[in-house]
Amino acid sequence: MYTRLDRLRAILVGRELPALLVTTPANVRYLSGFTGSNGALLITSNANLLFTDSRYLIQAAREAPTFAVREIINPERPLPVALKAVAAELGLPRIAFEAAYVTVAGHRGLSEALAGVAELTPVEGLVERLREVKDPDELQTLRRAIAITDAAFAATLPRLRPEMTEREAAWMLEVALRIGGAEAISFPIIVAAGPNSALPHARPGDEPLGLNRPIIIDMGARVDGYHADLTRTVTLGEPDERFRQIYAIVLEAQRRAIAGMRPGALTHEVDALARSYIAAMGYGDHFGHGLGHGVGLDVHEGPGLRRAQPEAPGVPLQAGMVTSVEPGIYIEGWGGVRIEDLVLVTADGCTVLSQAPKLNV
Repeated sequence: MYTRLDRLRAILVGRELPALLVTTPANVRYLSGFTGSNGALLITSNANLLFTDSRYLIQAAREAPTFAVREIINPERPLPVALKAVAAELGLPRIAFEAAYVTVAGHRGLSEALAGVAELTPVEGLVERLREVKDPDELQTLRRAIAITDAAFAATLPRLRPEMTEREAAWMLEVALRIGGAEAISFPIIVAAGPNSALPHARPGDEPLGLNRPIIIDMGARVDGYHADLTRTVTLGEPDERFRQIYAIVLEAQRRAIAGMRPGALTHEVDALARSYIAAMGYGDHFGHGLGHGVGLDVHEGPGLRRAQPEAPGVPLQAGMVTSVEPGIYIEGWGGVRIEDLVLVTADGCTVLSQAPKLNV
C-alpha cells in the first residue's frame, strides 16, 4: 500500500493539491485495503485518515493499519462535519474530491460544512489512472479469478442441453463459479440464445438454448474484490455455414487486435485492428461497442479499447495493464457472436490470460 500512496502523493504535489478526499469504494479499497460499505479516505502529504462508522471500526483497524481511523456518527457527526474538524486541525486550505462520484447533495453538504475552512476542488481519474497498471499481487489475484472462470465454463459446457432455458444455464454457471472458489459473480451472467444473442447485454430468460444456433455466454468470477470477464459463443449441435463464417471473422479480428497489443500501442489503434477487419469482411455496421476495457477492482475500468473521439483520444498501453479483447458481430433476427479474453500487456508484447476453450470452425 505504501507504493500506491507514494504514487498518489506525487500526483497531488504535481497538481499543488494539499489533500484528496477519496469516496469511491474501489479507490478506497485500492489505497487502504478497507472493504466496508461505508468508508472515505483523506490523503495529505503526511497523513492517512479513514472515516467510517461504528459498524466498521474494528474491521478498519485490521484492514487498514496504516490509516488513522476517525468515527463518523449520523446525524451528529456525519462525514462533512468530521472532515471540517480534520481540515481545521491540519490547516488544509483546499481539499480535492472525486467529481465523478460525489453527488450534488453530497457536494452541497461538504461545501456548507467546509465554508470558511477549506475550498473544494473537483478532480477526476487520479486514483483510477493508478489502478490501470496492476502490481504483482493484483495480477496474482486476477489470475485466480480468471482460472476459476475458465474452469467453471469448461465444466458447465458439456452439461448444457437444448431444452434448458437461458436462465437455467446461467444458474448452472453461477453455481460452478461459486463451487470453484468465487466470492461472487463479477456481474449478472449473460446467456443469450438464438436471436437473443444479437443483444450484446441480453438478460437470461425462458428462451430454450436450442440446437444449431448461436449461444453467447458472458461470465466472470470475483476473487478478493478482483473481477474476471470471459465471453464464449457456442452452439449445441452442428453449427451451420453462416455461423462458421461469422465466428471465424470474429476470431480473426480478435487475433489481429491481440497481435498488436504492446507497450506504447494506442488504445484506439488496437480497436481499429479488429474493427477494420470486421468492416472489410462486410460486417462493420454490426460491431458497435468498444473492443475492450480494463478489469480489476471494477469489472469495467480503464483503459478502454475503443474508437478515438475528440474528447477522448486514445492512450498508450503500458506493461501491467489488463484489458478485455471482445470483438463481436450482432445481426437482428439471427443472433450474434462475441469472443472475449483478458490480455495482460507485458514488457515486450502481451499474454492472453483466459484459457477457456473456443470452437474449432
